[in-house]
Amino acid sequence: MDPTGAYCKNVEVVGYCDMQGRPAFKMCIRETRGHWFLYTAHFWHQGWSIVDVSNPQAPQVARFIEGPRNTSTLQVTLYGDTMITALEKILPGFGGDESAPFEEGVLVWDISDPIAPRKLSHFRTGGTGTHRNLYAGGRYAHLAANMAGFKGNVYVILDIADRENPREVGRWWVPGQKDGEAVTKLDAATNPIASKKYRMEAARMCGCIGFCARPGTDGVSLHGPAYPTGNIVYLPYGAAGLIVLDISDASQPKEIGRLNFSPPFHSPFGVHSVLPIPERDIAFANSEDISYGQGPAHHASIIDISDPADPWLLSILPEPIPPPEAPYRDFYTRGGWCGPHNINHNQYHPDVEKQGDLFYIAHFNAGLRIYDVSNKRLPIEVGYFLPPEPQRRFGQMPEGELVLQTEDVVVDRRGYIYISDKNQGIWILQYKP
Repeated sequence: MDPTGAYCKNVEVVGYCDMQGRPAFKMCIRETRGHWFLYTAHFWHQGWSIVDVSNPQAPQVARFIEGPRNTSTLQVTLYGDTMITALEKILPGFGGDESAPFEEGVLVWDISDPIAPRKLSHFRTGGTGTHRNLYAGGRYAHLAANMAGFKGNVYVILDIADRENPREVGRWWVPGQKDGEAVTKLDAATNPIASKKYRMEAARMCGCIGFCARPGTDGVSLHGPAYPTGNIVYLPYGAAGLIVLDISDASQPKEIGRLNFSPPFHSPFGVHSVLPIPERDIAFANSEDISYGQGPAHHASIIDISDPADPWLLSILPEPIPPPEAPYRDFYTRGGWCGPHNINHNQYHPDVEKQGDLFYIAHFNAGLRIYDVSNKRLPIEVGYFLPPEPQRRFGQMPEGELVLQTEDVVVDRRGYIYISDKNQGIWILQYKP
């Protein structure tokens, strides 16, 4: 245990930002004119913060931008001078007012002035909004959107060539998500939305905390972000698994490959994230376990994508083990959500450390975990950082005991690691083997 009260292996604390009492969620990093800025969404507060991390030993919140009331503003993505922030109905159990109005969709911002974003436009879905989106520059943004007339989130391609007038150009969904749409016999064999076993499992797990992608989706929902590599896009589609589309024609996305993960892994978020690394012919994928360790196993996996039409499982990252001096024997029973969550995802951004031999993953109550993935068949854990337990509860989660819940991780090209938590500020770290 280090002087801060954290458990760590091969990781050192560089700095800490209390975020002015607003725990961060998703994060993006950007250097502009010699200054480094961390753009964060928030968990329990509506809005976004810009943190000056030019000196990572003394991070400072440069600005907080108020967001719309009674609206989830969890997600942010950016490239160049464009930032896209998600608006979404607050999920059950997370403090929203079901009877009050909310905003939904995405906001498009100009961030040419890094600490004075200028809102350019608002794209609306007509549904509950968007969750985890991706913008990697160029013409298109890739949305996980609940559109009017659909159950759960579907894949939407948004043309933002004119940032003040974004427009949808393409859409794809799993058969059965559209209201009134029948699932064909062929789909029923491979489509979780048609499977009684999947429906029962999703209902059981979601019932334990009143939380799901959206009611009625049976866990078949695009969590996002959709991750494009050229004309191929990889979709982390919850209970429907990893889905690969050809988007050569953005108006007509076509499925070319799929890898199911549920069963054996849990179904509501059987695939939460996917990160393709085409130059290595691999992708990383992981689930999200919301069962407080009571449901089927979670996973963080390495997948062969040498043929995008035929992805297959290469290996599974080893389960974290508590430090010998920790007062708990495993992370399943220590309280809070357990298992993998977010990864160092924004590989398309020039200021993010490129995926090499080290893989970083936020692991809820197990903190930050670092793996050596140089051997794609034998990933090995080489470092970890478990922040001190939070001292103040900001929101409703986790239920029960208040324990650390590491949510997101970003690593900049300087090698600084940023992690966020449901109920504390941002830790800035370095891997020091």
